[in-house]
Amino acid sequence: MPAHQPQTTFFNVAITTTLATALRQWQARGLPRLEAQMLLLHALGQSAHARAWLLAHDADPLPPGPASRLQELASRRLAGEPVAYLIGEKHFYGLRLQVDARVLDPRDDTETLVDWALDCLPPNAPARVLDLGAGSGAIALAIAHRRPQARVSAVDASADALAVARANATRLELAVDWRCGDWWTPVAGERFELVVSNPPYIAKGDPHLPALAHEPRRALVSGADGLDDLRRIIAGAPAHLAPGGWLLLEHGWDQAAAVRDLLAAAGLAQAQSRRDLNGIERCSGGRWLG
Repeated sequence: MPAHQPQTTFFNVAITTTLATALRQWQARGLPRLEAQMLLLHALGQSAHARAWLLAHDADPLPPGPASRLQELASRRLAGEPVAYLIGEKHFYGLRLQVDARVLDPRDDTETLVDWALDCLPPNAPARVLDLGAGSGAIALAIAHRRPQARVSAVDASADALAVARANATRLELAVDWRCGDWWTPVAGERFELVVSNPPYIAKGDPHLPALAHEPRRALVSGADGLDDLRRIIAGAPAHLAPGGWLLLEHGWDQAAAVRDLLAAAGLAQAQSRRDLNGIERCSGGRWLG
């Protein structure tokens, strides 16, 4: 064994610890290859997305410090902690967001909601936009980035979540009016051309909740059927939408029909749904005709 290569032990077997070896070992433990690459890069102090660098250095020895850090990160990931929390960032709609356990890990499926929101907003005209339940600021910041003439406001009941969102806005140099409070309360008396929301929508007895134990429960669970917060948002929409304004909502994979019924019952027209890249009805929305 070459003297310059450090030695460590995985599965109680001595191995030569190169970057490629470390990747194979953690894949054998159950980490998907992409996640193992991202965690290894982060442990090495590289960008978690610099996979080309990793391929060019896969025969390099893994120093003891990064090896220990990788073991910690990979073990936490295997215990269910999101990769975004482990590396401290998530790419969403072309933006690099800083995230941690104070906010939900932004999902790729939520880009469906942003796509729809941008379709509703003219590219070069002012519009008042509201994001309810801003979390990390992912949706509000994506809209502000793509529609710079829009006046974007965002609400969250969690001061901790808003601290994350504000920090992202500052770093990205994007203007959003952040407000702390419960759903419509901070915008009483105001109307908007577009309201978007990715609210909690998981039922409190959902069997998948244990797998989400590392994320803030208040941002996930919404009553016995998962619809409590969606009901509140939809009920308040007519008082806060300008004539012709849209309310667009993300929801669970099996909730589209129920959400469309709620939209229609509240007096919103053109109730419809959009599918994500997996073909699931991920978002539903309706229009207030006034």
